[in-house]
Amino acid sequence: MPDVYTPRRLHAGEFLSLRGLRHHLLRWGQPLPGRPPLVMVHGWMDVGASFQFVVDALPDDREIVALDWRGFGLSATTGADCYWFPDYLGDLDALLDAISPGAPVDLLGHSMGGNVAMSYAGVRPQRVRRLINLEGFGMPDVAPAAAPERLAKWLDELKDPPTLRPYATRAEVAERLMKNNPRLPADKAAWLAGHWARETPAGFVLNADPAHKLANPMLYRKAEVLACWQRIAAPTLWVEGSDDQLTRFWGSRYPREDFEARLALVPDLRRAVLQDAGHMLHHDQPEALAAQISAFLAE
Repeated sequence: MPDVYTPRRLHAGEFLSLRGLRHHLLRWGQPLPGRPPLVMVHGWMDVGASFQFVVDALPDDREIVALDWRGFGLSATTGADCYWFPDYLGDLDALLDAISPGAPVDLLGHSMGGNVAMSYAGVRPQRVRRLINLEGFGMPDVAPAAAPERLAKWLDELKDPPTLRPYATRAEVAERLMKNNPRLPADKAAWLAGHWARETPAGFVLNADPAHKLANPMLYRKAEVLACWQRIAAPTLWVEGSDDQLTRFWGSRYPREDFEARLALVPDLRRAVLQDAGHMLHHDQPEALAAQISAFLAE
């Protein structure tokens, strides 16, 4: 096992009931007068601890809170057989009511979390002071005619639900993380593995409900998403890595010009591209990302 990354800033973990479900939070720092908390929400098949490296590169000038979404990390699973995107907005709304009931927050989301944050900021514009989206591209628009096939696929998967294979050792989990992202250093992968997976009698199992891997029975409706994006009042920072992840993920199904047209609808937008970074840019270039975040939040 390689050396394990040593965080500069230690977090405090706690559990909070949001909408009747036990959620896990990480907190760095203390609330400071006149400084809104920076709330971070992670992507699909990730955990709140994933932000540790960029938190370590940020100044100690505000409280930072990272949430494990329902069914991820140490947050509870729903007990249902699938997950619904609006529930993430509901959980985020409940979180902000709990930690900052009287004032807006600065909100940062990565990937799926970026998409949640963008929609939320349009639905509740008064709750967000500054908004940061890390590689939350959204998804291709889907024609209504695709609904029967999508629903049939979902029904079939409910009869044979997905599973997550165990890993024999924590080192194997770290190796998987580095395979997913070759830029991830071994010491950081070793640290993340302890948060990404837990030891069970069957081996090390990912801290994620396998139900997240089911086909989504609801089609992605671009028009509805953009109706939210157009209502965002907060200054917004879009950050992506220099690797073209949009083409890698979607190819011709979601051309770059479609995304650029969507992003152009955000009322008050800044943009940044981090060099030598891919989708997990908060792992690839945490110092460069922290510099962008700090400068934006100080405006």
